[in-house]
Amino acid sequence: MGKYEADKYVEVNGLRLHYAEAGEGRPVVLLHGNGEDHNLFETEIGQLVAAGYRVYAPDSRGHGKNEPLTEYHYADMAEDVYQFIKTLGLEKPALYGHSDGGIIALLLEINHPGTLGAMAVSGTNLSPAGLVPSFLEEFTEMNEKHPDPLVTLMLTEPHIDPEQLRSITIPVLVTVGDDDLILPEETERISENLPNSVTVVVEGADHGSYIAGSEIMGEMLIRFLRECADGSTSFPR
Repeated sequence: MGKYEADKYVEVNGLRLHYAEAGEGRPVVLLHGNGEDHNLFETEIGQLVAAGYRVYAPDSRGHGKNEPLTEYHYADMAEDVYQFIKTLGLEKPALYGHSDGGIIALLLEINHPGTLGAMAVSGTNLSPAGLVPSFLEEFTEMNEKHPDPLVTLMLTEPHIDPEQLRSITIPVLVTVGDDDLILPEETERISENLPNSVTVVVEGADHGSYIAGSEIMGEMLIRFLRECADGSTSFPR
């Protein structure tokens, strides 16, 4: 793995945001999921650095080394990442988001079109109804007994209209495990409304097994980014 430039911080959206940075080359931003931090992507960072990319992996607000908050909204997180990109002067970076990171990625490009050059999202939903019912029931019961603002976020947001996805014209890679927390019809809804997307269902994988400590996602992401660079990522419908 490429060596991190450790404990870097940037002021964005009224917050001090921690991030890791490694490698040299074209910029790629990695966004982790709910309750995680940038260390989720230890394997992918090493793969991307070896493949010639410069990786920026922020901890989302309230996560990792950032100060915890009492309330969270995906729109705020998307604005954090937009300001992160602008403050660091990244020109149309690629962005990969897992789970909540994918939600943030979609909202960023909806709200600030043309910010990104390419996008990949994994295990992403447009609303809480896109999660499997048993997962929703378990976490609703848990949150009623022991309220957690991050769980509340997941249970009450996002609310992305599929029509909004049609404004995202950059190449998008959509991935999901075949035993994911995301309903199959939710992934189909996302891919059908993204005009320039391709979807990969990872066999034998759950929500994060092909990402954490696995080389599968990194290999797919690098292949996708190389296709973007040579112009072969047009996916007509």
